Amino acid sequence: MQIRELSVPDAYEITPVQHRDDRGVFLEWYRFDRLEEAVGHSLNLRQGNTSVSRRGSVRGIHFADVPPSQAKYVTCTRGAVLDFAIDIRVGSPTFGSWDTVLLDDVDRRAIYVAEGLGHCFVALSDDATVSYLVTDVYNPGREHGINPLDPDLALRFPLSAEELLLSPKDTDAPNLAAAREQGLLPDYETARAFYASLNGAN
Repeated sequence: MQIRELSVPDAYEITPVQHRDDRGVFLEWYRFDRLEEAVGHSLNLRQGNTSVSRRGSVRGIHFADVPPSQAKYVTCTRGAVLDFAIDIRVGSPTFGSWDTVLLDDVDRRAIYVAEGLGHCFVALSDDATVSYLVTDVYNPGREHGINPLDPDLALRFPLSAEELLLSPKDTDAPNLAAAREQGLLPDYETARAFYASLNGAN
């Protein structure tokens, strides 16, 4: 398993080793100890989610209040999605920047997105099946969104605008600047202090 930090700090690409023989393939798609070495603390996983999406479907940008927020470990078990980690932590040196990982059923990569980062993906195939392990249960009162078509963020989707399918929840979400003005965005120093508390809990 290879783990690489993305250009957005506290987000990581995980590439598993696939073992093939005439029966098929075997891989470890999650290893708590290897991820702990990279991020500095173990994950207290509390919920598992699966979404199945039509080609062109966009899910996100989603995030939750810090603390406790919700770190995510995401992989695509069927088809392909382009996954985005977006730094929306006010005060971060990389605020407003983003990076991507192609998740598919060929390389079988995963992405880890720490608490306080925004998360979004676009389905590149029909029936794209995405599984998430998350560190807290869904709490609608603490969940927020940013419009993924915000021109200031300028996420680059590898599909035409006409092909994109968004939910009303995501299209009605504020842009990054409005979310900041409304006090919805996580604070960078608060997020870093929360990571340090998790590190100290080990």
